[in-house]
Amino acid sequence: MVHPWHDISPGDQNPEIVNGVIEIKRGSRAKYEVDKEYGILKLDRVLYSSFYYPANYGFIPQSYCGDQDPLDILVLSQVELEPLCLVKAKVIGVMRMLDSGEEDDKIIAVAANDMSVNHINDISELPPHFTLELKHFFEDYKKLENKTVVIEEFQNAILARKIVLDSLELYKKTFPKK
Repeated sequence: MVHPWHDISPGDQNPEIVNGVIEIKRGSRAKYEVDKEYGILKLDRVLYSSFYYPANYGFIPQSYCGDQDPLDILVLSQVELEPLCLVKAKVIGVMRMLDSGEEDDKIIAVAANDMSVNHINDISELPPHFTLELKHFFEDYKKLENKTVVIEEFQNAILARKIVLDSLELYKKTFPKK
């Protein structure tokens, strides 16, 4: 069986366009994640509040971050992408975030094969209200769990691509090929 984190390429056009593995479709209250050992989708929890994911949410394969997880990615599209869907995603920015004091950046991307969004090249081109919605969701979705999330800032595509490259390099160092 193919493991979505370890066996799928991060893409041959990275860091501009990456492969994203969707775990949670836009509009869901279920927090799914790929099980690190088995590579199958598992229900982590149902959100404690009446919030819904504002974008398709997943990770970049063969990436690794300081929180000991793959690098998170939010993929904007006019459609809800099904869990375990592999999507080519154009990196347009990053939301710098602290989750319970730990760095937990979220790459912001657009579905490269969705004509309604693939013209967007940088987070500055998004409607300002959308970034406010993202900020609000991530700051508040864990409050009823008594956890603190702080959104530090949104940054451009240039920094986001550097974060992608750094996470791919850390993956290679942490999980050397046998």
